[in-house]
Amino acid sequence: MRLSKRIPTAMETNSITEGVIWKNMLMFFVPILLGTFFQQMYNTADAIIVGKFVGTQGLAAVGGTSGTMINLIVGFFVGLSSGATVILSQYFGGGRTKEIGQTVHTAIAMAIAAGLLIMLIGYTMSPTLLRWMGTPEDVLPNALTYIRIYFAGMIPSLIYNIGSGLLRAVGDSRRPLLFLIAACMTNIVLDVLLVAGFEMGVAGAALATILSQLVSAVLVIYALTGTHNAYRLEIRKIRFHLPILKEIIKIGLPGGLQSVMYSTSNMIIQAGINGLGTSVMAAYTAYGKLDSFFWTVISAFGVAVTTFVGQNFGAQNYDRVKKSVTTCLAMAAGATVFLSAMLLTFGENLYHLFSDDAVVIGYGMQMLRQLAPVYILYIGIEVFSGSLRGVGDSLVATVITLGGVCVLRLIWLLVIVPMNTTLQMILLSYPITWSITSAMFITYYLKGGWLQRAIRRAGLQEAAQ
Repeated sequence: MRLSKRIPTAMETNSITEGVIWKNMLMFFVPILLGTFFQQMYNTADAIIVGKFVGTQGLAAVGGTSGTMINLIVGFFVGLSSGATVILSQYFGGGRTKEIGQTVHTAIAMAIAAGLLIMLIGYTMSPTLLRWMGTPEDVLPNALTYIRIYFAGMIPSLIYNIGSGLLRAVGDSRRPLLFLIAACMTNIVLDVLLVAGFEMGVAGAALATILSQLVSAVLVIYALTGTHNAYRLEIRKIRFHLPILKEIIKIGLPGGLQSVMYSTSNMIIQAGINGLGTSVMAAYTAYGKLDSFFWTVISAFGVAVTTFVGQNFGAQNYDRVKKSVTTCLAMAAGATVFLSAMLLTFGENLYHLFSDDAVVIGYGMQMLRQLAPVYILYIGIEVFSGSLRGVGDSLVATVITLGGVCVLRLIWLLVIVPMNTTLQMILLSYPITWSITSAMFITYYLKGGWLQRAIRRAGLQEAAQ
């Protein structure tokens, strides 16, 4: 990555590049964690209200099948746009004012263009993909209704996701949290009004979601246009800056492909779950909402370490880069052990939020008992891959993840599971692939010379200590 002449600014003094790492990371992490928690509440509200007022078929449609397909399509573009977050954190850490502005305007242009494209793809491909996943006939109409309305709100959704990523890249994790809280509250109120009050079913849940996404998008745009800092957004300047776009794609494309492979393997898992019946589908949807508490925390650590590594790399604080990684690993491990214990202790009570069907709850607890104790195997994947993305080494992170998680999982699902198609065998794909991939990341991090190569690639002069 070619860097312009360095311009010293007040941006060089911040809690990410200076001070006690664990304290500053915790202060930065907590708003991200709360934000992702409210993001899950945002989605969980649909599942709870639909499960209670529409029934098992509605719950299966809103959660498992639709959610998996949404993650496939949207995840690629969010992964692609993560390149903007990485290079903005590096430019911000290095005080490169011109590139900061160009990155912000290019990223928002990407959100608009990608939103339009996803709307088209989602509307036209939904019936084919839902049938390919083996969606039961009693679930298919509701799933198709929900997903088509959801895709209609893609532009606001991507503007929020990309815009909040830009704010976090410059060290502002507080305002994205506040915006998401506002959207979450809007979603819950509209869910109750449209689903329970007006009895609009899954269509009401989808409409509540896209309207609340519009709220968060407006607030993000207001924050970016209202600042006087270098990352200020000017509507008339929204366009693609080709050199910046190339850097975003170079760093973000591997992440987008990684997300697609993750989602593809999850779609195959979902297809296997669908073949086990509507009750198992509903249980898997409810489990996904409880499981999301872990992913909420671990993804927040991933965002935090990417920003810390990116800004310190841009500021050439290489020793602090390494300390950020080890600090994040320790914090993530402690949080994971605590969450696993809480879910195993209170899981059955939490399942009653989604369904009172004893069969559904029984399947859900089987899933929770099999997977919650092994969450700890995953944390290395999130922290190390986030660290590598922070220095622009996203290709290696993607290759390791694709090989260890996605390819091995697909082999397990397509070769091993058909020999004994049970819920336990399907779920076993998670701990097996997590453990192998974490081992690969640890080996690369310790012996791969990743930081030195990133320094040479960026054209920086000092060597890592």
